[in-house]
Amino acid sequence: MKDKCIDIKQGIKLHLVKTDLFKTNLSVLFITIPLDRTTITEDVIIPEILKSGSNTYKRQIEISNKLDEMYGATLEAGVDKTGKNLVIKLYIESIDDEFLPNGEENLKNSVDTLIDIAFNPYITDEGFNREYVNIEKERRRIVIESQKDDKDSYAYERIISIMYNDTEFGINKNGYLEDIEKINEKSLYNRYKDIIKDGKIDIFIAGNINEEYVKNLVLNNKYINNLNERDISKYLVDIEKYEKNRKEKVENIVEKMDVTQGKLVIGLDVLEKVKSDDRFKILIYNTILGDGANSKLFKNVREKASLAYTCKSNYVVQKSNIFIRAGIEIENYNKALEVINNELDNMRNGKFEDEDLENAKRYIYSGIDAIKEEQNTAIIFFYGEEVSLNKVTIEEYYEKIKNITREDIIEIAKRVNINTIYFLRNNN
Repeated sequence: MKDKCIDIKQGIKLHLVKTDLFKTNLSVLFITIPLDRTTITEDVIIPEILKSGSNTYKRQIEISNKLDEMYGATLEAGVDKTGKNLVIKLYIESIDDEFLPNGEENLKNSVDTLIDIAFNPYITDEGFNREYVNIEKERRRIVIESQKDDKDSYAYERIISIMYNDTEFGINKNGYLEDIEKINEKSLYNRYKDIIKDGKIDIFIAGNINEEYVKNLVLNNKYINNLNERDISKYLVDIEKYEKNRKEKVENIVEKMDVTQGKLVIGLDVLEKVKSDDRFKILIYNTILGDGANSKLFKNVREKASLAYTCKSNYVVQKSNIFIRAGIEIENYNKALEVINNELDNMRNGKFEDEDLENAKRYIYSGIDAIKEEQNTAIIFFYGEEVSLNKVTIEEYYEKIKNITREDIIEIAKRVNINTIYFLRNNN
């Protein structure tokens, strides 16, 4: 499976992902913009507004009827935080034309509808529809207010905001309660126009497609032709530019809330200059340490020592950070920290088996295979490489993992250092 890229205009690309493994086509539109504290709340509301109605399909019921006509196509919208960027996402999945009884053009309808929803919004009195805006403002308020209900997610977002403070990555992707009342239908529409004018636009069409047909379908779309060129250099991520130095003192943060289970999150830095190929070594290091049932943290903190209900780690490649996350009994805090630190030391000292390295590689290979076997996973992978200055193909990804040695992992382990320890506990 490959990503065939076509430059429509500067900053606007069409990506054709041809595969005959599925009976559906997946059409996805990504708009990449900078994370900005002053606009984040508007930015996360906008895709939901777009999904509610376009100038062609003014009411939600009209969009639903259109999707029903397309044999039950599905439409999704949302946002994601990726390093310094916010990504607005619109998806339509529909049955491939080959499997329809009367020669319907489902793919054309999907692409046209996706572009219409994104670039032909329902506007009244020089603003978005007031009813839709008020509905989405209230939904956003509920999302923000309910963040603390998911304590694991809340603790993770808190340590990121603490570690990255006023920088882009520290911004809460759900938005901020105090900004909601400032938003109205005209301010939101003005923000939308800025996004469409400046954001990096990537359109992905995946499935058993005729590439030339899809290319002409998109290139001849009047809304695409009306888009201006834009500078996308600020959106590209270069992991080699991040250089971290050892902190003089680890920051310890304890917050209290009405919880029955403590949430421990440890933010780790990979110190010094990070080279592009280091991301594959760090990925394997993290897999051995805490990603999966064969990991050191799972086996030794959760299973052997019985100190955690859950204990895992995840790697944020754009920032060269690893986050260890554990749900523990409050009284097990010190002991859990001790065992986790011991596992970090063991990795630095090479106290892991060759089998651990091979298990980690197999685990990652299964993830690479999923890129080829799942349309959405493939598109996410290709998008990640699209915004990276350190691109690899699927085949290169596999080879880089294959060639990593035990010595590579130990070298990474010696550069891993604790930045911040965050603990969410009860009020006692």
